[in-house]
Amino acid sequence: MDAVDAVLVDLTDSAGNTPQILACTGLPIAAELRRELLGLRHAPHNILEQMMRLDVEMGRLFATATLNVLQQAGVNAAQVTAIGSHGQTVFHQPLGAHPTSVQLGDPNLITEITGITTVADFRRRDIAAGGQGAPLVPAFHQAVFQSPGKTRVVLNIGGIANITILPADAQQPVTGFDTGPGNALMDAWANEHLGTPRDDNGRWAASGAVHQPLLDILLKDPYFSMAPPKSTGREYFHLEWLRSALRIGKMAVIPSHDIQATLCELTAVSIAQTIITHAVDAQQVLVCGGGIYNQTLFLRLHELLKPREVLSTSAFGIDPDWVEAMAFAWLAKQTMECKPGNVPSVTGARHLRVLGGVYRA
Repeated sequence: MDAVDAVLVDLTDSAGNTPQILACTGLPIAAELRRELLGLRHAPHNILEQMMRLDVEMGRLFATATLNVLQQAGVNAAQVTAIGSHGQTVFHQPLGAHPTSVQLGDPNLITEITGITTVADFRRRDIAAGGQGAPLVPAFHQAVFQSPGKTRVVLNIGGIANITILPADAQQPVTGFDTGPGNALMDAWANEHLGTPRDDNGRWAASGAVHQPLLDILLKDPYFSMAPPKSTGREYFHLEWLRSALRIGKMAVIPSHDIQATLCELTAVSIAQTIITHAVDAQQVLVCGGGIYNQTLFLRLHELLKPREVLSTSAFGIDPDWVEAMAFAWLAKQTMECKPGNVPSVTGARHLRVLGGVYRA
């Protein structure tokens, strides 16, 4: 772990002669970097071993899901050109001195178990080109949802909510970004207080009342007023972020169901304000992702976004549960055909880029 060795090698001799080294160099590894590399093995709770174990477990899980869906469809693996595997995001930091994004789910395992070429690690090429690496689905949204003469917004409400703005004029650039929390805060609060992974149908939120002073503090977070391109994740919007706002407000104890109602309103208001500000002429909002099943949230979006139509993507032929998965199949096709998958006007990348690494069967 002292240096990086690099050689330029001529392998063009078809007669089988020894490859020729044209140039060679050694690039020393700085002492501080070496110290950090060595220290990974002894990180608290052996976090490196845990991360790689989860990478393997997720890879096996994705492979099993692939085989299950093929069996369900009665399709042989040999008939499939490629798998587009997004992976499970565990870290997303597109800004700062060392921008990156980490998804778990080893594509080598997916390819080995399924026998199908796998495309993975979509985000980091866009980040390398100066982009946010997110959102990546707008290119797919443009391909399937753009309509001449009608400006549409595609709203995906996952853990984080993101929008794609599809102009009525196809010559105008597509834009989009993460609006802020989608289900993440509501899910985390429900898990902590109800012991359930989510607030089913938003019933718990509906039983409470919005705490306006808390909502006002939350909406003052700089992320909401930050100009796009921008993206975020659970590294930013988590329960400690909420507790920090409670401390800042020096508030008396707020009933837990009122906080849930306030978190639901935060998601609705931050989404609506973003659409009203950045998609002034939008006539339709097409919603997908798990948030569509939160009836309390969905009804608030209807109210806040009037007179715009707020519709499920199912009205346009694609079940809202499967838009994201379909998007990464489409992105894998783009990669296999050496076509770009990012939208620079969305991510802020310097150029169009072919995304992802290809792990061939």
